[in-house]
Amino acid sequence: MIAEFFNKRKRIVVYFILLLTIGSAGFYFIGGEKWSLIDSLYMTVITLSTVGYGEVHKLDDLAKVWSILLIIFGVTGIGALLRTINEEFIQSKLFWNKKMIKNISKLKNHYIICGYGRMGAVIARELDDKNQKFLIIENNEQKVEIIRSKGMLCINGDATSDEILQNAQIDKAAGVAVVLDTDQENLFVTMTIKTTNPDIFLLSRCAKEYNESKLLRAGANKVINPYKAGGHRMAEMLSKPQVEDSISVVSPKHADLNLTLDEISLKKCKEYDNVTINDSKIRENYDVNIVGIIKDNGESIINPEPDTLLNTNDIILLIGDEDKMSVFKEQLPS
Repeated sequence: MIAEFFNKRKRIVVYFILLLTIGSAGFYFIGGEKWSLIDSLYMTVITLSTVGYGEVHKLDDLAKVWSILLIIFGVTGIGALLRTINEEFIQSKLFWNKKMIKNISKLKNHYIICGYGRMGAVIARELDDKNQKFLIIENNEQKVEIIRSKGMLCINGDATSDEILQNAQIDKAAGVAVVLDTDQENLFVTMTIKTTNPDIFLLSRCAKEYNESKLLRAGANKVINPYKAGGHRMAEMLSKPQVEDSISVVSPKHADLNLTLDEISLKKCKEYDNVTINDSKIRENYDVNIVGIIKDNGESIINPEPDTLLNTNDIILLIGDEDKMSVFKEQLPS
């Protein structure tokens, strides 16, 4: 296809070179002594380009006929050039679409993102950074072009369409994130997907709190309200500055898991200064586990031993049930 395009382009370039050569020669011989080669070439160029700068020398009838012929053949050549470029552009687009469909058909245990708004873009970036297999279903053609320009797999279409879901290999997917613009759209897409594949893990976005129960009844395994979650996280960090960061741990296969991984600074926590993990009784008292320590000098210890000493300059990584983690964070000094 590419070789054919270059062959066509080569023929059109040769055509215009011949047109310039023959056109200039025609003016040179028709004009006689008054026309130099430069005059003839200049007249040919302005005739073909139809810029209308005016005649170099006064034209007789034969020169006027010659100009008419040049214009006809020039317009024909430009038309052929534009048509060739348009045809090859369409063929190129079809080629890349077929290639993308072929790549999508090979997907297995991948993730599907329905919608490429602000939240969808963040999810896509996170999955891409982690080298996870995923594709995006997006109805907006402009967004589709942006997604594909970033090298991401994308299907242009409506996520409520059974055909689109089948093309996205919904039956082979590990999970779906439904993050469209409105709760109504998310609800409808959630119902459609769960009807098609009842066992798939589905995470849905919810803007209004009273719609959360509807999405859960429609089949969503988890419902995330970004405003509520963000506000809760900010309030927690405001009241407990020791909380450096917090991540929810979600499992597609075990929707009942409600784990969280928190980064917590031990500043002001004098009871843990120069105390071993075992003697701190964090696990026994709160049923949460220390899985990592970030030292003041930047050194990190993953899965530390029970006899590892804690220090008030440390940041500890804790994992555990969200409710039990909240109990631990409640005892932190304000």
